[in-house]
This record gives sequence, C-alpha cells and structure tokens, in this order.
Amino acid sequence: MTRQQLNELNDVLTPAMEVQREQVLRTRRGHERLVASGAGTEAKLTSADRILVTVLHLRKLATMDLLGQLFDTTAMTISRAAKDVRPLREAHGVHISASTARFRAWEDIARFLDPDKTEIKPTCWFPASPKCPKGPFRPQGPPPR
Repeated sequence: MTRQQLNELNDVLTPAMEVQREQVLRTRRGHERLVASGAGTEAKLTSADRILVTVLHLRKLATMDLLGQLFDTTAMTISRAAKDVRPLREAHGVHISASTARFRAWEDIARFLDPDKTEIKPTCWFPASPKCPKGPFRPQGPPPR
C-alpha cells in the first residue's frame, strides 16, 4: 500500500469512524450528548492511527504486542482498533493482503531496515513454508511463542 493509498483510505474511513464512535457512545450513554464534542478523555489512538494499526495488523507485519509498543499503547487497544475499523473497511470494499515480512520484536524491524545490508533476507519461522524449503532462518534470539 502506497502512502497515497493510505491517505485516501484515511479520507474515506475517518468520517465513517467518527459517526460510528458517536453511535457507540450514544448507545452507551442512553441519550444524546450533554457536553460538547471533544470534551472528556482523549482517545489513545487517532483515527489515522487506528486505520494504520489495522492495515499493519491485517498485513500481518507485526504482532499486536509489538504494534502496542510502537504506538505506546496495549495490545488490547490495538485489537479494539482493528475490530472497530474492520467492518468499515469491508463496507468500503477495501481488501488488504498479507505481507511476507513478519516482525515480532523491535530488533526484527531494526534488522530489516538496516541500511548497511545489501540484501534483506525474510524471517522464516515455518520450515514447511514454500519460502523456506531448507528450513527456518532464525534471527538472533529465541523463536516466537
């Protein structure tokens, strides 16, 4: 997904997310707002962050724990964001395919983005995978649980 495509997705989904959020809050309260919009606690993730987290999660680039660390929140918040965005994304016909790269820790991302490397080797944890016919390539550290 290019930056332009992500921006277009943000432009399409953000208004729908705001409407959805207001409906959920109204249902929870049982009546219309008594205070102005924007009052109260601030959301941990902006609408754009929620969309980006969902895209990263659906591309299977990182675990929810790692996404939580990257966005300075919890895996549960990441899970809720993905759960909230998924129906809106499906309603707008946006399909996101999985990536071949997998990151489970900060070190994996740093290794992937290392500018000194001339060739990037995929992290492969499953020996039966067609991408890893000779067995798993294991980066430093233990395999994921």
